[in-house]
Amino acid sequence: MTVDLAHTLLAHAGQILLGKAPQLRLALCCMLARGHLLIEDVPGVGKTTLAHLLARLPGLAFQRIQFTSDLLPADILGVSVFDRNTNGFHFHRGPVFSQLILADEINRATPKTQSALLEAMEEGQITADGSTYPLPAPFFVIATQNPSSQVGTFPLPESQLDRFLMRLQLGYPDPAAERALLLGQDRRDLLAALAPVIDPNTLVQMQQACAQVHVAGPLADYVQALLEASRRGEDGTGLSPRAGLGLIGAARAWAWLERRTHVEPEDVQRIFAAVAGHRLGLDHSVAAANARCQALIERVPLP
Repeated sequence: MTVDLAHTLLAHAGQILLGKAPQLRLALCCMLARGHLLIEDVPGVGKTTLAHLLARLPGLAFQRIQFTSDLLPADILGVSVFDRNTNGFHFHRGPVFSQLILADEINRATPKTQSALLEAMEEGQITADGSTYPLPAPFFVIATQNPSSQVGTFPLPESQLDRFLMRLQLGYPDPAAERALLLGQDRRDLLAALAPVIDPNTLVQMQQACAQVHVAGPLADYVQALLEASRRGEDGTGLSPRAGLGLIGAARAWAWLERRTHVEPEDVQRIFAAVAGHRLGLDHSVAAANARCQALIERVPLP
């Protein structure tokens, strides 16, 4: 059964990334909802490890792009090179042509380079020199970024943030997990020995099953009430219809992992901060955004 395979995947991931079961579950929900994931935290807490897990366990083709201040859009998308044999230009595909892209430290690149991913993330294709090239399916972008207070970072614009279905923060491990990490085997060796649990076709079947989870009218009313309440705030911007679609998709994935055929309000509450937090507030603070999300949940009555 595909749900059992999903839980097996989470169990394997939990053996590598210790003490982060809630974040792993949200990250899998993001993937099942066909969304892209932004992981924001200080260096060294497992952001890159999480991306490797989400590529290896579903057996996805993987490319890592290290974002730096001198990275150019062509370094991501590809470039047209003149071919003397054909007397014409030939497009050489960049690393974006893979099933899972790790955009590592995305906010260390300039806004021009960051925006190179906008079309790919929204439409699953790129346009270069007037030609359109489809990207592989399934296609995911997992971006990591350091806090904007650190030296050498460029804040992601709202249009780029909105392309990410979820933003997660891993945080430091608890003492028991940290001790097991310090005394255990090197995580890189464990990752190298990790075998895929499913294949990309099975992942697509899981996504299709999540999309069939029922959303009742009162549940849709509840999501709309959350959207409307967010737009009445004075500190920042409200949630868009795209955010509402993201809430529905992620809640369906969460309900599916709970082995239910319908979405409950608690499912929306579980994923609300991850989906809505980076779309609220103008200071881009994770803590402030999560606090505002919690306030919205407490303000809007359950159906």
